[in-house]
Amino acid sequence: MGLEAEDVTISAPGGRLHAWFIPAPAAGPQPVALVLHGWSASASSMLPVASPLHAAGFHVLLLDARGHGRSDGGDISSMPGFADDVERALLWLRQDSRVEADRIVLVGHSVGAGACLLVAARDRRIAAVVSIASMADAAAYMGQLMLRHGVPAIAISPVLREIERAIGMRFPEFAPIATIAHLRMPVLVIHGAIDSVIPVADAQALRRAAPPGTDLLVVPDAGHGDIERFLAVAPAVTDFLRRAIQSDEPAAPPVSAHRSSLQPGA
Repeated sequence: MGLEAEDVTISAPGGRLHAWFIPAPAAGPQPVALVLHGWSASASSMLPVASPLHAAGFHVLLLDARGHGRSDGGDISSMPGFADDVERALLWLRQDSRVEADRIVLVGHSVGAGACLLVAARDRRIAAVVSIASMADAAAYMGQLMLRHGVPAIAISPVLREIERAIGMRFPEFAPIATIAHLRMPVLVIHGAIDSVIPVADAQALRRAAPPGTDLLVVPDAGHGDIERFLAVAPAVTDFLRRAIQSDEPAAPPVSAHRSSLQPGA
């Protein structure tokens, strides 16, 4: 990518988290984009988003969640676990003199997006959130997945309850469609039009539940994990984030040269 990065180790319960910190072009305290990958991915999966965020003037922290990439493993991976990792990274960032502590934005993909929404619901200091390809309801998604894999319908509810017990949190407490409704910072929802893992209907539901002014960008020809295809809306994303960090008021819906090729949310 032609970017200079620092290899970062962050202490966390149960092991160490690893990340790349890419310093902003300008000297002095600058805003930060904390970027989190999705399930079974890693910080390297999100490298394509680093260049436009860096060019927009942000430090970029690309984080490996526990059990992913170069981070130490955990007993179980979950959306709340990803959120815990984001919060550990936030503590690390807010102790760095190069960072504007109240100008941190979260950019997450898939389960990482759901985790970012959960963190933002608990942390009002977050300046903005960009959610890429998030599911609306993890319990509903997992129930449908189990049905497709032949799990009897009568067994799904007990399995979901056992998962809740294992992760120590109930699904309704961290469902993105619930957490996004509690946000008080600007939010941008992005989804691929041909996502076969999480349907675009989930993104439309998130937008309806989100704070007023939340925009939905649907990217043509983008599937669930097509991170490079999501770069088609990079100008809209960086414009949205610049507006979010420059004002305490909600950011205006993003406008981009690509807008004519986007489908606004219903």
